[in-house]
Amino acid sequence: MDKTFLHRIPPNPLTPTIKPRTAQSGVRGDTAFSAELNKVITRCSGLQISKHAKSRMEQRGISITPPQWEKIAEKVNEAKSKGVHDSLVLLKDAALIVSAKNETVITALNRQEANSQIFTNINGTIIMDS
Repeated sequence: MDKTFLHRIPPNPLTPTIKPRTAQSGVRGDTAFSAELNKVITRCSGLQISKHAKSRMEQRGISITPPQWEKIAEKVNEAKSKGVHDSLVLLKDAALIVSAKNETVITALNRQEANSQIFTNINGTIIMDS
């Protein structure tokens, strides 16, 4: 006598229970590493960078190292304590317009561009050539 065994096999679910992993939501694929690094540095140093300044820095290829950001933040705070509201920060390769009052970088220029510009409404200058 042959016995036939029937095994019930559950059907496959219509929707998968495990979702595929997606890219990290915090990092955009089109931003450069240096831009992400600059964001982290500015959060740590206390200075904010405006959207306009970010785009100018990217367009003009201006990159500032973490030690430079720290020095800039220190000098801006020192200038703020002396009553400076808006300052021109001259670096070796760049010039930044910084609102000491708001601790925000407003715009950035190459040093060559800054040579032929007239800066108005600035009541303090910070020179950091080293």
